[in-house]
Amino acid sequence: MAIRNIVRQGDPILRKHCREITDVNEHIRTTMEDMVDTMRSEFGVGLAGPQVGVMRRMFVAEPEPDRVYYMINPEIIEQSGSQVGEEGCLSIPGLIGQVERPMKIKIKALDLDGNMQEYDLEGFDARVMCHENDHLDGILYTDTATDVHDPMEDIQEEEEK
Repeated sequence: MAIRNIVRQGDPILRKHCREITDVNEHIRTTMEDMVDTMRSEFGVGLAGPQVGVMRRMFVAEPEPDRVYYMINPEIIEQSGSQVGEEGCLSIPGLIGQVERPMKIKIKALDLDGNMQEYDLEGFDARVMCHENDHLDGILYTDTATDVHDPMEDIQEEEEK
């Protein structure tokens, strides 16, 4: 597979709404496999189409090692509870922030074979899916995050103590 360039904050593509995928074909499958390789090469846990310049409703996620989710035309159909946690983004390197997300979600999406799947996810897994799904609507985590900062500053402050 191939490693793709990641689109960085400031590029207008990250603020656009993605189009639905009408045909899950070999091109889509190859693109998504490239996205997994790219995500792993950057030590990320998720990567959405627009982050690699593809304006289609698709993302990949690997919130747990060796458990990759391929989400095509995803839709969050249920959500409950609340959690606040730290998030970063491969398109916004060097920053993290606190973001409120649902504790539990039910998400449906097509898989690589074009079959509809439903997933009940909670905690960190739900957080990752919500973050990636937001990318498909041009939303970045920094739009709602608090305490956005460079984590290296935290390390420097600790070392100074």
